[in-house]
Amino acid sequence: MNWLRRWNARSLASQFFIAGGLVSIAAMFLVGILVTHLIEDAVIHNSGAATALYVDSVVAPLLPDMQTESLLDEASAQALDETLGQGALGRRLVSFKLWRSDGTILYSNEKEMVGQKFPVNEKLRKAFAGSLVARYEIADDPESGVERALGKPLMEIYNPVLQPWSGQAVAVLEFYETAEGLGDSLAHARLQSWGAVAAVTGVFFLVLSALVFRGSRTIEAQRKDLKQRVTELSALLSENRGLQRRLQRASQRVAALNETYLRSIGADLHDGPAQHIAYASLRLDSDLLINASTKPETREKELAWIRSSLAEAMTEIRNICSGLVLPQIEKSTITEIVLRVVEAHQHKTETLVETIIDEDGPELATAVKICIYRFIQEALNNAYRHGGGVQQTVKAVSHSGHVHVEVSDRGNGFDPAEVRPASLGLAGLRERVDSLGGSFEIKTGEGGTVVTMIFEPMEVGD
Repeated sequence: MNWLRRWNARSLASQFFIAGGLVSIAAMFLVGILVTHLIEDAVIHNSGAATALYVDSVVAPLLPDMQTESLLDEASAQALDETLGQGALGRRLVSFKLWRSDGTILYSNEKEMVGQKFPVNEKLRKAFAGSLVARYEIADDPESGVERALGKPLMEIYNPVLQPWSGQAVAVLEFYETAEGLGDSLAHARLQSWGAVAAVTGVFFLVLSALVFRGSRTIEAQRKDLKQRVTELSALLSENRGLQRRLQRASQRVAALNETYLRSIGADLHDGPAQHIAYASLRLDSDLLINASTKPETREKELAWIRSSLAEAMTEIRNICSGLVLPQIEKSTITEIVLRVVEAHQHKTETLVETIIDEDGPELATAVKICIYRFIQEALNNAYRHGGGVQQTVKAVSHSGHVHVEVSDRGNGFDPAEVRPASLGLAGLRERVDSLGGSFEIKTGEGGTVVTMIFEPMEVGD
C-alpha cells in the first residue's frame, strides 16, 4: 500500500490535478466520440436527403404503379437508363436499384441483377417503413459486388417511393454515389467537433483547477496556521503544567515557611518582650516594694528598673510589629514603595541607601507591589546584617508591566551553600517571587551581593 501512502501524502490540488486530468481526458474522449458520431450521422443524413430529394424528383415520375408491376416494362427501364446515364446525376451515381418489399430487384443499371431476389436487410426494412436511410461506407451487401470492388467509401442511400394518396412505401430506390468531398467534410467536422470538445473540456478543467488550487492554498495555509497554533497551545499547556507544579511546590514550601516564621515570631516574643515583662513581674513582688520600711530612694530605684524593663519590652514589641505590618501600598506607585521601604531601613539602621528608580509602566497588581516591598525590605536587612550595609543600592525599573528590582551591596558576600534550606530570609523571598510567577536570582562573592527579582507583564488585579 505504498502507492496509497504516497497518494495521501500529496496535496489536494495535486490529487485533483492528476485524478481530474484523467477523468477529464476520459470524458473528453467519450463526449468527443459521441458528438463526432452524431455530427457524422447528421452530415451523412443531410447529404443523403438532398441527393434523395433530387433523385426522387427526377426518377419518381418515370415509374409506373409499383403495386401492380412485378418488373419494370421496357419503356420505363429505357427511360431510367437514359435519365441515370447522362448529366450530372449520371456522373455522380455509381449504381441504381429499385427494390420491391419482398427483396426483389425490379430495376438496376446492372442488368444481370434485375429480377434477382435477396434477403431483406435492416436498411431495406427501415426504408419500406418510410424512413430515409443514408450510409457512408464501403459496400458489404451481397448484391453490392461491383460497388465493393471499387474499394472506397460510397454514399449509400435508400429512399422510399411513396404513394401520393396513401403515403405508403411501395418501393425503395437504392443508389450509390461517389459523394466527392464528403470525406473531407466529415474529416473537417470531426476536427471541429474534437477541437470544440477539447476546448470546452480544457477550459472547464482549468477553471476548476484554478478554484481547487486556490482552495488548496487556503487549506494548506490554514493547516499550517492550525498546526502552528496546536504547537503553541501544546507548548503553553506544557508550560502551564510546569507552572502548576511549580506553584504547588511553592505553596507547600510557603506553608512550611509560614509555620517556621510563626515559630520564629513566637521565639522572638518569648526571648525578648516576654523575658522583660517576666523580670518586671518578679520585681513587682520584691520585698523592697512591699515593705513599708523601705527607704524612698530604694523604692524609686526599684520602680525605675521595672519601668525600664517594661519600656524595653514595648520597644521590642513595636519593632516586631513594624516588621509584620505593611503600610498602605495598594494605591502607591513603584517610586513611593521604594522610597518608603528605603527610608524606613535608613531610619532603623542609620545607614545610607542609593536609590535608582525608572518607572513609566501601567499600574501593577497589589500582590506584586507587596512582593516588591517585602523583597527590598528583606534584601536590605540581609545586606545590613551580613554585609555591614556597605554601599547599599536599590534599583527599580518598571516598563509596560515588566518589573526589574535589584538590591546590591559591597560587603564581603557569603557562601550560598552555607544557607540553610529553612532560612526564612532568602527562602521566603524566593518562594514569594516564585508563587507570583517571577524569577529570583542571587549573585554573591568577595565584591558584594546582588539580589534580583524580575516579573514579566501581567494583568492588573488584586
